[in-house]
Amino acid sequence: MDKKTEKVVEEQWSRESIMETEIQIIENMIGCRTVEAVEASISYAHFLHLSGLSNDNYPLFLKLLEVENHWVIDAMLGKKDPFLLLSPIPPNNYLIMQAFKLLTNWHPGGIYPKTLAIVLGVLQAAYASPKDGVKIYKTSINDVNNLAKHLNKETGQEEANNRFILEILDRFGSMAGTTADNDIEQMARQANSIRTFFFDKRKKMEDVIPQVLLVKSDYVAKETSPEQLYSD
Repeated sequence: MDKKTEKVVEEQWSRESIMETEIQIIENMIGCRTVEAVEASISYAHFLHLSGLSNDNYPLFLKLLEVENHWVIDAMLGKKDPFLLLSPIPPNNYLIMQAFKLLTNWHPGGIYPKTLAIVLGVLQAAYASPKDGVKIYKTSINDVNNLAKHLNKETGQEEANNRFILEILDRFGSMAGTTADNDIEQMARQANSIRTFFFDKRKKMEDVIPQVLLVKSDYVAKETSPEQLYSD
């Protein structure tokens, strides 16, 4: 190959263009729309699991939470408690923001319960001290509604994810009457109202949470199954 041709090829395939192509392939893979993509995503998740969580790679774990396929999530978790998966990462604005973004994107019932538990673990740690938590990420009424829409009144307060959500709402609600920030005050009151409606059998959740947020989905119905699975 002469130098002129080599230069043209290099211009067509720069380092940046190769990275863009690689990213596109990964995006298609974790979309999990085909059997091949699901199996590749499972391998990728298994690799992350073996690599271990760190401050340098935790955004990759967060990215995998967008995958609506429970086989992929199981490969990432291994035998770890989903609620504690991200506990080694200190709460920060990006981590909390991504947690609420995921809760907003998911429909009630439309996500694998273990995936939901991972996100709830992030919020439980971030708002262990609610006043400190809102300094890191200022929680809004919309955030509270998108958290609470994942409550399942039919399974009761002892169901694990229900219990975690109610505990987080309780922490938000504890700030009512303790702050001069009107936005935080209104958010805290909404959290308390949602808890009241959950525990009162005479009340419906759609009367306290916008009904559009309560449209249900089924994560199982949307999944593509792999043909082959790794076994530890």
